[in-house]
Amino acid sequence: MDMAVVELSRLQFALTAMYHFLFVPLTLGLSFLLVIMESIYVMTGREIWRTITRFWGKLFGINFVLGVATGITMEFEFGTNWAYYSHYVGDIFGAPLAIEGLMAFFLEATFVGLMFFGWDKLSKVGHLAVTFLVALGSNLSALWILIANGWMQNPVGARFNPETMRMEVTDFYSVLFNPVAQAKFVHTVSAGYVAASVFVMGVSAYYLLKGKWTNVARRSMMVASAFGLASSLSVVVLGDESGYALTDNQRMKLAAIEAMWHTEEAPAGLSIFGIPDMAAQETHFEVKVPYVLGLISTRSLTGEVMGINELVLKADERIRSGIVAYDAVEKLKVNRADMAAREQFERHKADLGYAMLLKRHVADPRAATDQQILIAAKDTIPNVPVMFWLFRIMAGLGFFFIGFFALAFYCASACKFSKPWFLKIAVAIMPLPWIAIEFGWMLAEIGRQPWAVEGVLPTFLAASSLTIGQIWTTIIGFTLLYGTLAVIEVRLMIATIRKGPVEHHEPEMSRGSAGYAPLPAE
Repeated sequence: MDMAVVELSRLQFALTAMYHFLFVPLTLGLSFLLVIMESIYVMTGREIWRTITRFWGKLFGINFVLGVATGITMEFEFGTNWAYYSHYVGDIFGAPLAIEGLMAFFLEATFVGLMFFGWDKLSKVGHLAVTFLVALGSNLSALWILIANGWMQNPVGARFNPETMRMEVTDFYSVLFNPVAQAKFVHTVSAGYVAASVFVMGVSAYYLLKGKWTNVARRSMMVASAFGLASSLSVVVLGDESGYALTDNQRMKLAAIEAMWHTEEAPAGLSIFGIPDMAAQETHFEVKVPYVLGLISTRSLTGEVMGINELVLKADERIRSGIVAYDAVEKLKVNRADMAAREQFERHKADLGYAMLLKRHVADPRAATDQQILIAAKDTIPNVPVMFWLFRIMAGLGFFFIGFFALAFYCASACKFSKPWFLKIAVAIMPLPWIAIEFGWMLAEIGRQPWAVEGVLPTFLAASSLTIGQIWTTIIGFTLLYGTLAVIEVRLMIATIRKGPVEHHEPEMSRGSAGYAPLPAE
C-alpha cells in the first residue's frame, strides 16, 4: 500500500470527522438543556419558560440538521476509503452502526418533527415526553458510535477466523460493555453538555451586555450554570476513569501522553510540564507531581506504569509470536485440516496483528530480519510531543471550565449575572469547549496509531486501493461543500440569535405579556 494514499485517506477522514464533531457536542448538550427548560415550563406553567425552550430549540434544530448531514458522509467513507478495514472487521464494527441507525437515529429523527411542530397539538406533558425522546435518541446515537470506536481501541469479544480470514464476533455482550467504550461514552457526552452550557451562557451573556431579552437570558444562564458545573465535574472525574482504562488496554498511549520513556518506580509521577524529544528519547525541563500518575492509572501505590522503551521491547516479543501465528495461517490456507498448524495458531493468535506490522517493511513477515522486527516494534510509538501537549491543553481547559461554572453558579445568586466583566468572559470563552473536544478526539485517534484496530489491524493495511488524485478530488470537494455548509449554518445561527426569542405569531408590542421583555438597566 502506497503510504501517501494511506496518509491522505487518514487526512480526509480526520477532516470530515472533526467537522462533524463540531455539531455533535452541541446537539448532545442542548437536547438535555431543552428537557430541563421545558420541565420547568410544565411544572410552573409560566409562559416565559415555553419561550425560552422554543428559542434554544431553534438553535438546536439548525445544529441538528448539519450534524446529521455531515455524519452520513463518514459512514460511506468506511467503504470508499477503508475497504479492507470494512472487510476485515466489518462483522463487528458494522453491528453497532446498524443498531445506531435503526434504534437511535430513527427514534431521534421520528420525534424531532413532533418536537418542533407539536407545541400547539400536544399536551404539555406529551410534548415534554417528545423532547425527552429526542434527547434520548441523540445520546443513544453517541453511545452506539462510541461502542464501535471503543472496540477499535480495545477489541474484545471477537476473534480471527482463519477459515474466513476475517474477524468475527464471539461475545456481543463484551463488545457492548467494553470498559473503554463505556468510559469514552460518559466522558464524551459530558463534554458535549459542557459545550452546550458554555454556548447558552455565551449567547445569554451577549443579550445581557446588550440589554436585550434580559429575563430570558438570566433564566437561561441559571439553568446552564448548574448543568455546566455538574457536567464539567463529570468530565474531569470520567477522564480519570479513561486514564485507568488505558492502563490495561492501551499502555503505549498512556506512556506517550506522559512522555514516559522508561518505566519508573511505582507509583509514577504525573508530568505537568516538559518538552518531549523523540530523537533523544527524553523530556527536557520536566516538572512532575509525585505519585499522581500511578494513583490515577493503577488505583494503587504499587502498580507499575510501563515506559515507552519497555513497551517497544514488549512489542518486539509480540511481533515474533505473531510471526508464528502468521505462519500457521499460511499453512491453514493450504490445508485446513492441518491440526498442528491449528494448534500453533491457537497458541499465538492473540499476536497475529503484530506480525502484520511487518508488512510495511517486508512482503512476508516470516522473512523479516531482527532489524526489521525492531523497526516495526518502534512503529508502535505514536507522536509523543503531539500527544503530550494535546492532553495538557485538553485537561487544562477541563479544570478551567470547573472554575468558570463554579463562578457562574455563585454569580447566579450573588449578583444575578450583572457584572459586565463576567459576561464578557462568558462570551469570549465560547470557542474553548470545541477546542478541548477536538483535541480530545485527536488524542484518542493519534494515540491509537499505528493501529486501525488496536493490536489487530495496522492502519496502513486498512485503506482502499485508491489513487492520490482520487483522494485529493474528494478532499477538495468535501472542503468546498462543508465550507459552504459552515457559512450557511453560522449565518442561520447568528440571524436566530440576533432576532432573539420572538414568537412568529406574536405582535411586536405583545412581548411584555410573556414576561420576557427587555428590562431597564438594573
